[in-house]
Amino acid sequence: MIEIENLSYQIAGHPILSDVSLRLEKGGLVALVGPNGAGKSTLLSLVARLVPLQSGSISIDGLQIGKTADDVLARQLAILPQDLSVASRLTVRDLVGFGRYPYHKGRPRAEDRDRVDAVIGQFELTAIADRQLENLSGGQRQRAFVAMAFAQDTEYLLLDEPLNNLDISASRALMTLLRDLVTAQGRTVVIVVHDINYAAAYADRIIALKQGVVVADGTPREIVNSALLREVFQTGAEVAVVGGRPVVLV
Repeated sequence: MIEIENLSYQIAGHPILSDVSLRLEKGGLVALVGPNGAGKSTLLSLVARLVPLQSGSISIDGLQIGKTADDVLARQLAILPQDLSVASRLTVRDLVGFGRYPYHKGRPRAEDRDRVDAVIGQFELTAIADRQLENLSGGQRQRAFVAMAFAQDTEYLLLDEPLNNLDISASRALMTLLRDLVTAQGRTVVIVVHDINYAAAYADRIIALKQGVVVADGTPREIVNSALLREVFQTGAEVAVVGGRPVVLV
């Protein structure tokens, strides 16, 4: 379980998160939604240890951030941030291999190479495993980055806006893959996503933030409605239910 207690964060005196408390149980796909500046990426970055805590506490399966060694936490939680710069001449296999670093510390073993091959297969990257990143489409690159995080073999996988710059086909394929991995393997995926329809279609739980505060938390059927859209996104869009899931009509 990820336990977040009384978490607050400021930048230059401006509050980004205010007294956020959440419990994220193991298993399932959790989507963080909200307008720009709501604090979604900051919340994910704090859980992932990318920025230091200022106020409050976070623990991962009882391991408290700030009091537990990074190499221990790296075996519990993996993060794919929004901006990830790597050499474009790396191959897909090289990139996915980086996910094994917390285990081999620069000296890959046979089991690490086997795991990389298995993840490449899971993410349907085998045919392009030896191609350089600069020669891939946006969807292929993003799939490779997610595969790298997945290869870290952690219980929790945090993805910050992985659908950015992807077309509808690539976005649907990636979300379907994440949904299948959660269902088949019981992993816990926490994803920041701008399009609430993707959250409603694939997530088990949606957490909506506005101005650094959690304003709604529940299943898509429970919270995705016209009232939420007005409060959080300042839009009067209507919501319909299609196939048992809410859909925002645009």
